[in-house]
Amino acid sequence: MTISRRQFVSTLAGASAASLASPGLSFAQGSGPIRVGLLAAKTGPLASGGIDMELALTMFLKDRDNTLAGRKVELIVADTAGVPATARTKTQELVEKNNVHCIIGPLAAFEALAIIDYLTEKEIPTLGVSAAEDMTQRHPSPWYVRLTSTSAQCTYPLADYSLKELKYKKIVTIADDFAYGHEMCAGFQRAFEDGGGKIIQKIFTPLATPDYGSYVAQVKTDADALFLGTAGSNGFRFLRQFIEYGLKDKIAVIGGMTALDESVLRNMGDEALGIITTSWYSATLDNPLNKAFAPAFRKQFKYDPGYYAASTYLSGQVLEGALKTIKANAEDKKALMAAIRGNNVDTIRGLVKFDEFGNVIGNVYIRKVTRSDGRLVNSVIKTYPDVSQFWTYDKKEFLKNPVYSRDYPPAKNLEL
Repeated sequence: MTISRRQFVSTLAGASAASLASPGLSFAQGSGPIRVGLLAAKTGPLASGGIDMELALTMFLKDRDNTLAGRKVELIVADTAGVPATARTKTQELVEKNNVHCIIGPLAAFEALAIIDYLTEKEIPTLGVSAAEDMTQRHPSPWYVRLTSTSAQCTYPLADYSLKELKYKKIVTIADDFAYGHEMCAGFQRAFEDGGGKIIQKIFTPLATPDYGSYVAQVKTDADALFLGTAGSNGFRFLRQFIEYGLKDKIAVIGGMTALDESVLRNMGDEALGIITTSWYSATLDNPLNKAFAPAFRKQFKYDPGYYAASTYLSGQVLEGALKTIKANAEDKKALMAAIRGNNVDTIRGLVKFDEFGNVIGNVYIRKVTRSDGRLVNSVIKTYPDVSQFWTYDKKEFLKNPVYSRDYPPAKNLEL
């Protein structure tokens, strides 16, 4: 018999409810630690993000004496190197050799797409931080949730802000040439053009670009702004050459979630001041949990946490909430997955809740680079509450369209 995704999720929820309704029920709980696998790109062009992912999750567990819901936790870290084939091999090792109860990660969209079918087949609860759109849209897995954002989810509010408050009419987009960059720019383009703006040029650069000079030289300077959709250290390296070419005074720069991540800002100076970006997180967020986390991270590692560090720290928070719900019985994978999906958990980014596809619904923040206590920070200047991965679009109509890509939606306003 074929079971639909909706039926399966209902089954998971029922299993969890049954566990909670029977306090006397004895769990077939393992006596050893809960084994958590972390997939992080610790080498290659995405290494800065992957290293932050490990630092923050290790910090989260250490603060709790490596114990969640009264049970010891063993963290097993695998370096994916930002390579899809390596991500799959490391995932298989975590599952088949290390017998992990759940997985956090990986970082890159193409890594996540390479392993999701395997994780679904093996029924491994996965707390994802990758932004790959279709994993929570046309091809969702009942064993996967995303706690951060789809590639485009944070760009919709930025497009709205660019139109209504910055009054931009024409924008150039430039991004890394892989799924994350494609989807991020496509979502921004859709919302910006639906609101009356025009994307007049689209440029994509290889993920491991050694020199951005030839790409900077192509940028049309009659645009109001340039949207930067980069990951890792690429945003810093692009902006350095953008400024060297004397373009910062000719065209404004705005950016996606990771373009000016805190891990990038620590290498920059006054040239970054005033640049506006969008994300689901900022180290400056004024809530009790983040006001404890961000200063502690900064004290220990000498810089502010950003997208990468926050993604795994909040994964730990969501996992801890779920384990408390099921009394640390991580061996009951269906109950664990149901608890992850069903718990509305207060985290460093704010309240986390999931839609029916396993994607987070949460606040998105418009941020501006300022100085605070002598360092560069992403100060929140506007909050868009409870942003869905479908923005303001009709969900059914949204899912009838192709997944975002280099070519969808079609670019109708390009200037040759």
